[in-house]
Amino acid sequence: MNKVHVKTGDEVVVINGKYHGQKGKVLAVSPAEGKVIVEGINIITKHVKPRRMGETGGLVKAESALYADKVQLVCPECGKATRVGHVVEDGKKFRVCKKCGAKFE
Repeated sequence: MNKVHVKTGDEVVVINGKYHGQKGKVLAVSPAEGKVIVEGINIITKHVKPRRMGETGGLVKAESALYADKVQLVCPECGKATRVGHVVEDGKKFRVCKKCGAKFE
């Protein structure tokens, strides 16, 4: 079982590659592959064939998966890209910003 440091709905920033520095929201996470799909990042063009009568085909733009190690979580408190730490309080485990110490939900 592989673990990924981000969850669906998190705000992330791409740290290298073609989309370096761009921010987006995580739409899906695949821990088995170690990949994430981020809104507006890694856009590809798919050729779609019409499947039913009256349905249109053509070119469709969609987000493609990228490796989770290419993204960093954006802290909601300080607004900076940060690594994620963990802390346990009252039997609950929280993710913590390594730069300012703020807790994530």
